[in-house]
Amino acid sequence: MTTTSLNTLYQELAPCTSLDLSKLLPGGIQREVGHFNVFDLADFWETSQLRPGMSYPCRSFYKISLLRSQSRAEYANQTIAIEPDTLVFSTPKVSFQWSPAEVQQGQFCLYSAEFLLPVLGGLTPDELPLFRADGYLVFQLTPPEAARTAFIFSQMQEELASDYAHKYDLLRAYVLELLHLGQKRQATTALHPAHSAAARLTSRFAELLERQFPLTTPQQRVPLRTAKDFADYLAVHVNHLNKVLKDNTGRTTTDLIGGRLAQEAKALLRQTDWTLWEIADSLGFVDVAHFSHFFRRYAAVSPGAFRTLEAVPV
Repeated sequence: MTTTSLNTLYQELAPCTSLDLSKLLPGGIQREVGHFNVFDLADFWETSQLRPGMSYPCRSFYKISLLRSQSRAEYANQTIAIEPDTLVFSTPKVSFQWSPAEVQQGQFCLYSAEFLLPVLGGLTPDELPLFRADGYLVFQLTPPEAARTAFIFSQMQEELASDYAHKYDLLRAYVLELLHLGQKRQATTALHPAHSAAARLTSRFAELLERQFPLTTPQQRVPLRTAKDFADYLAVHVNHLNKVLKDNTGRTTTDLIGGRLAQEAKALLRQTDWTLWEIADSLGFVDVAHFSHFFRRYAAVSPGAFRTLEAVPV
């Protein structure tokens, strides 16, 4: 621990955790290049020192946070509503202030620039693709991503407390995995440069909907068919998803899903010899009658009539 900012941080954390300053420092850190530590946010809510409504500016170290409760952040001159299971990368070059609105759950790790030098081949963290982009480093995670990220943080905490001689090599690998997750998510975000939370949620919904298609065999099944299916996968309330999509597209979640299912149904009727039952089953309908009723709403004819019409040469 060599910088004033890290010293200041630990002086602030000590009364929050009721621990002596020396006990907050990870064992063997003085023998390492750079500095690393990991904390559980719930530990800080056991005292009144860290209470909802306070702001915590980013300082001259790097920080990765998995936030599992709602809060608000001032990030890169924007106000962002943070939903549960959000991954946040804080750097010295991007201003970040976090204002918890309720008791918080989650974890965060902090590290100095020197900590990653042994694994970056001479680069500094600021030269990584993740940090060279537009500075937008807040990512809402899918349930599988959130589960994997929580596991990584638990492994960090376990290794940090272990006596393994090479534990800091493992910790660097865990940090790199989180950085790579951010880089993958940032690549997706770059396809949709609007930075509002609503625009990001709309983009993620559209990508998730489109990813289910095309269907190539009758054995495939569309896994997500309802607004609740998508809301659960995206880790948002279904009412919130409905409002965001309605505001951004002018269409309801159900209509957007239905329109894409109808589009796929038309393609299958035109391009395959699948039976109506096979098409209905792959698209998630309980029987052909339900599929026919749905299809008429979007095509004004039955599936069988549509296939016959499309087969007639123009």
